Amino acid sequence: MSGPGVSVVVCAYTEDRWDDILAAVASVRAQSRPALETVLVVDHNQALTDRLTEEFASAGSRAADGEVRVLSNSGPRGLSAGRNTGVAAARGDVIAFLDDDAVAERDWLRWFAAGYDDPRVMAVGGLTLPVWASGRRPVWFPEEFDWVVGCSYRGLPPGRVRVRNVLGGNASFRRTAFDLAGGFATGIGRDGDRRPLGGEETELCIRLSRARPDAILLVDDRAVIHHKVPEARERFAYFRSRTYAEGLSKALVARSVGAAKGLESERRYTTRVLPSGVARGLRDAALARRGGARRAAAIITGTLIAAAGYAAGTTHLAAGSRAAAAMGVPPLERSREWGRVGAAAPAQAAEGSRPARTGTGTGTGQEAAG
Repeated sequence: MSGPGVSVVVCAYTEDRWDDILAAVASVRAQSRPALETVLVVDHNQALTDRLTEEFASAGSRAADGEVRVLSNSGPRGLSAGRNTGVAAARGDVIAFLDDDAVAERDWLRWFAAGYDDPRVMAVGGLTLPVWASGRRPVWFPEEFDWVVGCSYRGLPPGRVRVRNVLGGNASFRRTAFDLAGGFATGIGRDGDRRPLGGEETELCIRLSRARPDAILLVDDRAVIHHKVPEARERFAYFRSRTYAEGLSKALVARSVGAAKGLESERRYTTRVLPSGVARGLRDAALARRGGARRAAAIITGTLIAAAGYAAGTTHLAAGSRAAAAMGVPPLERSREWGRVGAAAPAQAAEGSRPARTGTGTGTGQEAAG
């Protein structure tokens, strides 16, 4: 097998997703280009850690199928720290991330690995398609907002193109990217179902591009995964809370890397993609196509709610960390365990000590760069 060895990190946090976790791992083990290993990181849930450890010990994690290691999140609760634990423990030259409620198509890793033929490429992302629990997309749900449910959205560039940032639930990074930029910021990103924030991969990718100005970040829509969308996330209540949380997330990212870069792609998205979506919805309504007016209204509403979240986050962050904590905006922290990522994993992560967590880190901003 030519090319870099790829470790796949899957972060998990709840036994409610047991079947999904097993399906995610099975999809990694069925890759046409085998993974070096699968690293399962559990977020502060000892029962799930024990159950997964027993499952893969009894199943026999044979090298031919790809080794599966079960670790506990060695950092604070949340997706970012879980990913950092996985990166620190992984042995591959490239580290890929797959959500615990997603399955990868057979050539997923093949297309990721192909992107690293150019030594300047530091990250490669893919295409994430929704699998709706109800069997079909809610008629009111605009494709421009599929990032709300952790999926690729209308307006992203097709093919294999350069982007500002990849989306964390379907992404890969060269190990040296973490040596250069450090880990995922632990004050951004999800904490299971408690905190539907995102943006941690955006913040990391911007830091990476600053640390190495000639770095290339790609998205290749041939690297496909299918992401489950539970019924609760098909409802407008979740749409509302997630768009508001995205606004909060963008405030955190802008504080970390500056609004000019942190909101660069978002400006293009709100001034080009969303107006086109509204026009399309209104045209569908004029042609008596079902749901057109509701989709247009959802785009407008989602945009306003996200803007309100951004304004609230910016205001409270400016008022101080205590006020920010009171409104649910966590302080931004970067991984402090990053001497050289991968030179030696933290002892707890390396030996698979205690619990960890995960979910879906996503959001807008994956547009063609430059």
